[in-house]
Amino acid sequence: MSMTDTRRLEALPRDESLRLLRSVSVGRLVFTHLALPAIRPVNHVVDGDQVVIRAYVGTTINIAVGDNTGMVVAYEADLIDPDTHLGWTVIIVGRASRLTDGLEADRFRRLLQPWVAGGPDDVIAIRADMVDGFRLVA
Repeated sequence: MSMTDTRRLEALPRDESLRLLRSVSVGRLVFTHLALPAIRPVNHVVDGDQVVIRAYVGTTINIAVGDNTGMVVAYEADLIDPDTHLGWTVIIVGRASRLTDGLEADRFRRLLQPWVAGGPDDVIAIRADMVDGFRLVA
């Protein structure tokens, strides 16, 4: 009997999915760049029904958000054991836009430390319009 014979996929409710997303700090942002799909690992915080990230001005992510009209993106994070392949994954789909409130953006800048040194950045919020969470269990 193989490992896949003893595992199953369980759908998770929205609240549980967002709770799991809060338990990790790194995920992958999927967006459109030059009319093609692009993906970047980023760190995040979850605030209510939104995922918040930082993006340096001039980077691919920042350029893709563009004129702040709410570009549709996907965000995925997971925690999967490398040996058993058991764990969970959460995918949200929603509109990404820059936070324009200076106080709110500064609050997230304090919570989200950048991975590398850089110049000025924007704080980008992704509304969790659609939330799909799954747990792979034995």
